[in-house]
Amino acid sequence: MKKILIIEDDVAIAELERDYLEASNFSVDICADGESGLQKALQNEYNLIVLDVMLPKMNGFEVLKKFREVKETPVLLVTARVTDIDKMNGFNAGADDYIVKPFSPLELTLRVEAHIKRFEKVSSLNLKNENKDIIEIDSLKINVYGRQVFKNDEEIFLANKEFELLLFLIENKGVVFTKEQILDRVWGEGAFVENSTVTVHINRLREKLEDSSEKPQLILTVWGKGYKFS
Repeated sequence: MKKILIIEDDVAIAELERDYLEASNFSVDICADGESGLQKALQNEYNLIVLDVMLPKMNGFEVLKKFREVKETPVLLVTARVTDIDKMNGFNAGADDYIVKPFSPLELTLRVEAHIKRFEKVSSLNLKNENKDIIEIDSLKINVYGRQVFKNDEEIFLANKEFELLLFLIENKGVVFTKEQILDRVWGEGAFVENSTVTVHINRLREKLEDSSEKPQLILTVWGKGYKFS
């Protein structure tokens, strides 16, 4: 049985989320503040974490940053509003997706199932490629199995989806993909994610990997069409 951790200080919302997830055969734990939630997340193995942004003791962004120093478990951020700055903060900290209040419990369940399935698929592919896990491109070295990226021998931290997006583009070098195609291939067909999410992740990859994000040489924009890895 898949295990989910809900970190949410609103008891009514947390219990409603739990009831729907348990009805879909998930095992669910609940924590009501950031500090205890982070401790529980680090001490146990979960398949996904549902993390509210506004929490007592430690907010969701802080929890996520600390958690990502240790684990790569998918994290779904829950917030009352999402601006571009919110998205940047969340994705920079390592979020896999956002869901905005108010939302239907069914939508939450579908997103949880989709992200777990995607994460398990990628993990399985990495294990199969254990002996073919090093990709070197100019100053970049990508350890596929270890999910690590180095630039000039210095490790660069990438969030889950940033790494998966980079690997997808590299494996399809020279092929132009639209935002919609990238969403389907990286986030999964039918994922509840906006097209702008792709742009945010592309920009973050450029800032981390390019010598100049203003004049990218690796991840190129093909105007009117999409993106490709050169």
